[in-house]
Amino acid sequence: MQIGVVGLGRMGGNITRRLIQAGHEVVVYDRAAQSIEALVKDKAVGAKDLKGLVAQLDAPRAVWVMLPAGKATEDTVMALADTLSPGDTVIDGGNTFYKDDIRRAHALGRKNLHYIDVGTSGGVWGLERGYCMMIGGDKEAVDRLDPIFKALAPGTGSITKTPHRDKRDPRVEMGYVHAGPPGAGHFVKMVHNGIEYGLMQAYAEGFDILRGKDSSELPDDERFSIDLADVAEVWRRGSVISSWLLDLTAISLAESPDLKEFTGDVADSGEGRWTVNAAIEEAVAAPVLSAALYARFRSRVDHTFGEKLLSAMRKQFGGHVEPPMKPTKEA
Repeated sequence: MQIGVVGLGRMGGNITRRLIQAGHEVVVYDRAAQSIEALVKDKAVGAKDLKGLVAQLDAPRAVWVMLPAGKATEDTVMALADTLSPGDTVIDGGNTFYKDDIRRAHALGRKNLHYIDVGTSGGVWGLERGYCMMIGGDKEAVDRLDPIFKALAPGTGSITKTPHRDKRDPRVEMGYVHAGPPGAGHFVKMVHNGIEYGLMQAYAEGFDILRGKDSSELPDDERFSIDLADVAEVWRRGSVISSWLLDLTAISLAESPDLKEFTGDVADSGEGRWTVNAAIEEAVAAPVLSAALYARFRSRVDHTFGEKLLSAMRKQFGGHVEPPMKPTKEA
């Protein structure tokens, strides 16, 4: 199948490579010429601009936009809407706010264009592991692009089959779901990221407590010097709290037991805030997710070991780098 990809950063580049490996033809564009050149070496077809990309695609066309949420995605989607033809499809695979998806879907619908939002989870490991995808859009467009989603998904792998799913959508067992109409995909991904905040915070606080057990403030016979890397490793094996995040934690602690290269200044990319706002709109109590978000705010003022571990986990699963340290003001 043929598809265009706009935005060739960590995610966009690896999405392109995975599609090529599955036998799809991918036409690519990015403002950085070197990013295009790197993908052309991997058998992608390069384009000089958006019009050139569209011109090299056969109708009905599909263009996957993989850019930061906000102005970059908005401008690109609207530029494509002015260039594509009725029946074509724009896919936003980034972390767009779901209400923006709904608005864009209405705008593109007036031009007889399809709009699909794909919440994409997998980070820098997606090329190897595949991407978990939460998809919003009309059934016709989503079904037509099923070969693309199937190629990007991780597949069933070695995960044990869940009982009583015989009459349910088999695609979810492959790692992708058609969650509903436009906006539903990014809404599900938004909550996914809110949960991610809570899970990461729980691990960070737990390891902080383990580390603090060697505090000089405790009685000598109650002080334990616990090897955190070994605890993370043993919890990976048969523990009820094992997870991929714990796998990444174990990697981080084995590489750097003290996490000295991290400040603990933990960023938030927006989805956590949106999730908490959605909880407020729905009058749903979300104390864990809210507290995890507030902990990230506090991390930018004072850093604990647990916050360094949060930064370490973000680097492992998404290649996220801490923001530069702010210069301290003189008294």
